[in-house]
This record gives sequence, structure tokens and C-alpha cells, in this order.
Amino acid sequence: MARLTVKQLQALSAIDAGKRLSDEHALYGVVRTRGDAASVMFRWRYRFGGQVKDYTCGTWPKDSLAQIRQVRADAAAYVSKGLDPTEQARTRKLSARAVQAEELAKLNCRIAEAESFKSRLSVRALFDRWERLELSARKDAGKEARRSFEKDVFPSLGDVAAEDVTRPMVAQVLDNVVERGARILARNLLGDIRQMYGFAIVRGLVTTDPSSHMKRDDFGKKVERSRVLSEDEVRLLKSKLSAARMAKTSELAVWIILATCCRVGELSMARWDQIDLEKGVWRIPPEDAKNGKEHTVFLSDFAVDRFKELRDITATSFNAEGVKIRCPWVLPSHDKSNHLCLKSLAKQIGDRQRGDRPALSNRSSNVSSLILPRGKWTPHDLRRTGATLMGMLGIRPDVIEKCLNHVQQNRLVRIYQRQDLTLEQKNAWRSLGELLDLLGRDNLDDVTSLPRVPS
Repeated sequence: MARLTVKQLQALSAIDAGKRLSDEHALYGVVRTRGDAASVMFRWRYRFGGQVKDYTCGTWPKDSLAQIRQVRADAAAYVSKGLDPTEQARTRKLSARAVQAEELAKLNCRIAEAESFKSRLSVRALFDRWERLELSARKDAGKEARRSFEKDVFPSLGDVAAEDVTRPMVAQVLDNVVERGARILARNLLGDIRQMYGFAIVRGLVTTDPSSHMKRDDFGKKVERSRVLSEDEVRLLKSKLSAARMAKTSELAVWIILATCCRVGELSMARWDQIDLEKGVWRIPPEDAKNGKEHTVFLSDFAVDRFKELRDITATSFNAEGVKIRCPWVLPSHDKSNHLCLKSLAKQIGDRQRGDRPALSNRSSNVSSLILPRGKWTPHDLRRTGATLMGMLGIRPDVIEKCLNHVQQNRLVRIYQRQDLTLEQKNAWRSLGELLDLLGRDNLDDVTSLPRVPS
């Protein structure tokens, strides 16, 4: 049988549609046309297992005539080996489909994983959500926690999915804080991380807490402060404060804390409309009190005098146009738009007790001006000192606790003993004020005894 030539195939036209062409070795083709273009599908006729079968070898001109003949030759080789090329082709197609399906499944899995990873909250995103819904309710609106996370957590874990954070990762963050000497900060940071993950677990955002089984004491044992200023140190404090060159408002704040036993934050956030100097009463609202309970401070004459000095300085100011305006804050910020930063007084006092360490940039150079004989002290130590002085004056412990606005730890006492101690509290603050007035005098030779609370 004559072999077909390429020229013969190229000469085909629309009038040859359906025509059957024969090639050697039982290879034949059927002409198909589309418009003026012609194509030929080639098949090879063979016998296998007592049956006559056709095996598709390709389509010209998509496949060259040489390629089509090679496919036929390969199929004939299969038959010579006792294999059916049609079944072999079917097997190859099925295998190719299986491989394609497997690759598609893998691709879909990768897409699903990517979408899942994208949808999972990062540590930073979880913090933002926690901040909006819970953390913002803190007295400082969560500013301290955010500062701590920005400095120590986000650089290494901020973009990590919250679900993927492990205990070793958390431990490394805390160890880094400990290594720079901030053990108390490490303790507080662990507490914040635990609260954040507790928030996330409740809402189904994560399933585990990587900080579980981690103890605060593992990263910084809390040491209970016991620093109390002695009477001699309180007496010395007057000259020390004068030499420290602090703002007059800060100097007065020191004496007010000592005379009222209030917390630094309570005074920093105080407003003039909460203080009645004529009646000698300061109302600390629940939102400013640490325990969330309203507290009334009955001001001694000593405290009233300091508040009056403070009022002369801060109660009024001048705007940009030089117009006199009232300032609501007892201790306003520099621009008078808010209250004083809760850490400002502690920083001012700490800066003046650095000792041999150099002054911090843009901070006071009087690095030793407030160091007292028995060591360094903090604003909160003034609160402890005031309470201790009350005890030295014979004031009952339960009255002192009420003056401090402490919650009674004994539940039964808290529930059943609700007696009014207003008179006792007034006497306690009055006696403390009288003592501070005596200790502040330049000459104590005429003082024969300390004031005592009425029995």
C-alpha cells in the first residue's frame, strides 16, 4: 500500500470531507473540514484477543505525519508484547487524571491553609481586640499594657498567629525583660498575656493559653515594700523638697499624699469640683479609686492649707489669647488639657534619688537631692508612712484601714460589721495633720508631746 505524503494532505479541501485515506501498515485517516481548512484523524486497525480494534494515533496537521506513524509503531510494539495499546492508553489517561486530581487537591489544601492562616488573629490583632473590649476599661485605658507589649512582645511575636504561640516563645519574651533588670515588669507582662489569652479563649478565638503553668515568681519574685519615713525623715523632708527644685505643685502633692494617705493616682486624677475646702471634704469617685469604691477624705487643716496653695497655682490659667480660664484639674498636665500623668510624680522623685548614676536625658540633674538617711523612697511610701504615723498616734487599725479605703479581707467582718466610723476617721486625719504640722516646724523645743486621737 502506498504511503501518504504531506503534499497529499496539504492538497485536501472542503470537498474531501469524510474521505478515508489509507497509509501503510493498516494506518488510515478520515478527513474533516472546517471552512476551507481540512484535518485528518488517523487510527490504526489491529487485532487483539480475537477482536478487531482501532487505536487513535493523532490528528494532522496538529500532529506531523511522522509523529502519527511513530505512535502507530509504538502501539504495534505493545501488541507484539501481548499488550493492548488501547487499554494502555486508557490507563495512562486515568493515571494522568489521578495525578491531576492529587495536584488539585494539594493546591486546594494550600489555598485553604493560606486562607485559614490569613483569617487567624495575630498576636497584635488579638491585643487590639482585647484593648478595645476590655483593656480600655482600666484606669489608664490600657496605656501601660500597650507600652509594654509594643516594647517587648510585638517585635518578636506581633505577626505570629495567636494560636501558634508556644510556652517557650512566651518564656523567651519574659526572660529578655528579666535580663535587662525589669523583673516586676516581667511579672506584670505575664499577667497581661494571661488575661489576653483568657479573653481569647472565652470568645473561641484560640483554644489554648501558652502562658498556662507559668508562675509570676519564676520571672520576678514580688518583694513586699516596707519603707516608712521616720519622724526625723519627715522633718528633714521639708528642706529636702526645697533644695530638690521640683515644681511647687509636686512639692505640695507630696505633703497632701502624706496628710491624706491617698494613692498617687487618686491625687493625680483629682478635680477641683470633687474638693470642698470650706467643709474640708475630698470625694474620690469610684472610677478614680483602686478598689472601685467611692472614698471620702476628711481634710485636716494641714491638708486644706496645702490644697489652697495648690488651688492658687492650678485652678486658673490663661489661654493662648491671654484670657483667664478655670482649670478643672488639681494637678493638670503641662498643656492643661488633662490631669497629670500618673507616673509623673514618681519619676520626679526617682530622678532625684539616682545617687551615683548619671541624670537621665532631659531630666533633673539633682540626682541625690531627695535621698533620705534610711534610703530611697517612693510616693506610695508616703501613704504607708501616713498610715504608720496614725498608728503611732493611737488610732485603731480598723479606722486606719477605712482611711486607706482598703476592703476588709475577712469576708464575715466585711459582711456583718458595717458600723459608721466617720467621726473616728475625721479625728484620725486631724491628728495626722497636727503631727505633720509639728514635724514641719523649724523649732520643736516647745513641743512637749505628740497629738493623740481622742479616746
